[in-house]
Amino acid sequence: MVWFILTQFLSIVLELIFLTRQTDIEKDFEILLLRRQLGILERKLTKSLPVSRVEKWTLAVLLFQLKRRTGQTLQRLRNVMRLFQPETVLKWHRDLVRRKWTYRRQPHGGRPRTETEIERLVLRLARENGWGCGKIQGELLKLGYPISDETIRHILRQQGVPPLDVRRPSPGWQHLMSHYKEQLLACDFFTLETLFLQTVYVLFFIELGTRRVHFAGCTAHPTGTWVTQQGRQMVWKLEESERPMRFLIHDNDRKFTSHFDAVFASEKMTVIHTPYAAPNANAFAERWVRTVREECLDKIIILNETHLRRVMREYIEYYNTARPHQGIKQQIPVPKTVATTGGSIRCRSVLGGILHDYHRVA
Repeated sequence: MVWFILTQFLSIVLELIFLTRQTDIEKDFEILLLRRQLGILERKLTKSLPVSRVEKWTLAVLLFQLKRRTGQTLQRLRNVMRLFQPETVLKWHRDLVRRKWTYRRQPHGGRPRTETEIERLVLRLARENGWGCGKIQGELLKLGYPISDETIRHILRQQGVPPLDVRRPSPGWQHLMSHYKEQLLACDFFTLETLFLQTVYVLFFIELGTRRVHFAGCTAHPTGTWVTQQGRQMVWKLEESERPMRFLIHDNDRKFTSHFDAVFASEKMTVIHTPYAAPNANAFAERWVRTVREECLDKIIILNETHLRRVMREYIEYYNTARPHQGIKQQIPVPKTVATTGGSIRCRSVLGGILHDYHRVA
């Protein structure tokens, strides 16, 4: 007990000697640090709240000023910092200094950015027409947008469009199809299994411009003679059309013989053979096969050729005259004048109720 009292007395005497060597400002900083820590400790005991950012910054500034003025080591500063390690508080101070020197970079000088509307118009003219910078500049000047060819070149380069001195590729397949689609006719076969597992072949033609489908016929034995005869009947039907066809697309199926091609060549139509194993080259016909299967044939058990022929004619009549098509902006392949306002809405059953056609009655 006596030694404990002596130890405490000696420690107090040494601290008093050390305090006499400190200035009043240094003592004030230590008092402020201890008071801040006591306030944090009291709040933690009552509310258990974490240390806020403002408190961290306050402790960091006070400890840094004390360290700078006294030159004390971290070991000596631990006598002042009772709740946190001095290294932690000094780290808070470094973060504070880093935030002080963080500022928004001022934009560089130079000409103002081209308006977004003009940039979009430049890209549109380049992509839709394949024009160079000079041609685009003239077209924009005509529209009331004065802009230099260097700016146009910069816009095209940023968007990955070849500039004026780079030859752009020839128009793509989609461009050609959109230009000649009104003169294109495609044909193809698809097969169907009847109730008694007899394979029946269906031959059809589709106009790419209007998506109008022509049912040529169906048979279990599609010989070259039969296919040629169906092609001849299709030519007779096309003669009544107001827009004559100039191209026929079909694959390399052996059922399409040279006599079949000669029938269409006699009407000044160019026959285009798709590459081998490339169904996407005749994508419109392939897509229609999927449509007729999903909407019609997958929901019916076909008995025989006669039954299939009746079903196909009724479905194609509905497809051509009543079914809106997404590929032609929800239009009908063979449009007809119908009432769009007024009158009651009626429903017509197709194929015994498998499909429904809605229309207004005037």
